[in-house]
Amino acid sequence: MSAAEIAKLHFSAAIAEAEAAGVGDDSVCRSLLGLVVAKYLERRSVSDVQSELRFVAENCDPGTDFMFMRP
Repeated sequence: MSAAEIAKLHFSAAIAEAEAAGVGDDSVCRSLLGLVVAKYLERRSVSDVQSELRFVAENCDPGTDFMFMRP
C-alpha cells in the first residue's frame, strides 16, 4: 500500500466518523491540517513548512496546470 493510499484510507475514515458524530468536514480538515503541520515541525524548519504550505495553496486550483507540466 502506498503512502497516498494509506492517507486516503484514514482521511475517508475521519470524514465518515465526523459525519456520524455530526461534526463538520471543515473542522476535521482543519484539525488534520494542524496535525500535519505539527508532525512536519518535528523534523523540518518553520520556513520549510511554510514553503510547503505555500506551494500547496498556490497550486490547489484543479483547473490550472503546474508550471512544470508539459502540454
